[in-house]
Amino acid sequence: MRARIEDDMLFVHADDVPPFKKGGPVVRNTYFWALKSICDFAPRSGDWEFDRSVWIALSRMLLAFMESGYLETSATQLEFAPGDAIPPELRPCSTVL
Repeated sequence: MRARIEDDMLFVHADDVPPFKKGGPVVRNTYFWALKSICDFAPRSGDWEFDRSVWIALSRMLLAFMESGYLETSATQLEFAPGDAIPPELRPCSTVL
């Protein structure tokens, strides 16, 4: 999931957040609601915002879903642009594009 940080707020690109699908796969829908539950702001057509206070929880959650093997890496890993500083809290679940 493409990500960037501005003023201690993590933004995840709206197109990369897995969508909720009524009657869809249980794991994917659970993942959607888990992300939404710790998100500070999740507009329908905008980037999702995560405050620094939840970054450790977000990292642990992403790693747990990543290790489960049910979701592809692109859905459970934060992808930062080259040159972006990745905070220590997010390094275990992040990569550089």
